[in-house]
Amino acid sequence: MTATHTLDNVATPRPVPVARALRFEVVKLVSQWRIRLLVLVCWVVPALFVAAVSRQSSLPVDTLFGRWMHATGWAGPLVMLGFAGSWALPLVTSVVAGDVFAAEDRLGTWRHLLVAVRSPGRIFVAKTLASLGVILVLVAGLMVSSTLGGLATVGNHPLAGLDGHLLTASDAARKVLLAWACALAPTLALSAIGLLGSVALGRSPMGLLLPAVVALVMQLAQMLPLPVALRVALPGYAFISWNGLFAEPQQLGPLLLGVAVSLVWAVAATWLAYALFVRRDFTNLATDGSGRRALTVGALPLLGIGAVTVVLVAVASPSPVSGSGITQVKVERAVATAFAHLYVVQTGELNRPAVTEAQLRATAACDKGSIRVDAEGPGNDWRCVVSWHLPGIDATGQAVYQLDVTTDGRFVADGDGPKEVNGYFLVRTPTGDGPNPLWQFDANVELLSSTSKGSNPCR
Repeated sequence: MTATHTLDNVATPRPVPVARALRFEVVKLVSQWRIRLLVLVCWVVPALFVAAVSRQSSLPVDTLFGRWMHATGWAGPLVMLGFAGSWALPLVTSVVAGDVFAAEDRLGTWRHLLVAVRSPGRIFVAKTLASLGVILVLVAGLMVSSTLGGLATVGNHPLAGLDGHLLTASDAARKVLLAWACALAPTLALSAIGLLGSVALGRSPMGLLLPAVVALVMQLAQMLPLPVALRVALPGYAFISWNGLFAEPQQLGPLLLGVAVSLVWAVAATWLAYALFVRRDFTNLATDGSGRRALTVGALPLLGIGAVTVVLVAVASPSPVSGSGITQVKVERAVATAFAHLYVVQTGELNRPAVTEAQLRATAACDKGSIRVDAEGPGNDWRCVVSWHLPGIDATGQAVYQLDVTTDGRFVADGDGPKEVNGYFLVRTPTGDGPNPLWQFDANVELLSSTSKGSNPCR
């Protein structure tokens, strides 16, 4: 009786609250020298980079919005976003999320952590939220730093959109913020893949490199002539499709699908990481989760999710998605629209009588190398002849452009005459020589038809 009574009075240990475990995990993360170095780099280097490039005589014209870094401070954060989506954010997610679980395997501290927290599920939630919080701080640093560097160096001026129409400074600020906000979706997907790799591969260095490797594979895939459905179904597509925010009307279809696919991958990879973690045998010190079962349970469902997203994108898109999505009609429409917008800008620079896009009635006739070749798909052999009319003048103006169209729909139009319109990079204005907006310009072919226009895609 005495023994039974004594056992009944033993207090059952309760798991530590998630808030306390989260605070502990955040302290562990920020105490690491590499995390502190990343925070310093993300909050300081972008401002210095944008300020230095904006003062150079040569600009990164091969980068989207790079040619406008002399004109407005809002081009800097967009150039930084293009770089971050390709290199910085995959590296950040690898260093933070890809190591958050594997570090415990290397140090052999799982038993101590389990004794302290007394709940594998709460440990997973705390580590996931801590890594997510650090990643958000780093992303915010990249955006804020590059924006402040651009505004301090160049100023708060209007920005030319992707099709040449001018955005006011306030509208440019709003769209820059939206573009960075939408880029959070693929960042979350890479973070979730990092968590899954950290859990499934244990102390193996491959878990740390997994987000960067996946991002590199997605970049290579975007360079290949893949069908549109497969291209949009990759979780990193939102790193590219944010440029649709800067067209008129906004090209929101690819962006919305890219964000949705990224969020699906983020949720699925996080759930798989959780399922693997809570089923792990922590009593066996030789087991770090990197066995065959962990790889199959972690990798095969992601491949299945990829196949499902391809089918869903194909069904959700109102246009055919079996080809490249780059057709002659789309290229001609994009070139004519951008030319009309930029012709109005050039007219203002030259102090000529005002003209509107509707009065110009600009059209474009494009072919791809030869009339014997189908005018579709990416390539640097596109050639377009733009025609336009001025009010009160019977003659039709014409200008020639050589186009380099990439697989993601972006193209650079290089003017090929006449000289007084687009054949030279400077124009003689009443106040001196200035950049010719019609000499070279960036534009975008929408691979999918827009599902909505003018709405906020991240709301």
